[in-house]
Amino acid sequence: MPMDFLRRIEDASFPLAVTDPADIRNAAVLVAAGFVEATLPSEAEGPEVPGVVLRITPLGRAELARMRNKA
Repeated sequence: MPMDFLRRIEDASFPLAVTDPADIRNAAVLVAAGFVEATLPSEAEGPEVPGVVLRITPLGRAELARMRNKA
């Protein structure tokens, strides 16, 4: 789940290399939502090329705070 991935990387040091295909897909969803900035491999590059999450955006940080307050 993309939001679980966002929570998991909340305190990570950036840039963050992402190699798991599921994490790359989650990062792509978060990029589309505007929650993270990332450089992600194309499908043509294959699974051995990592993605790189550059940062969690202010919108992503606000969403993390909203999720914490909701819980």
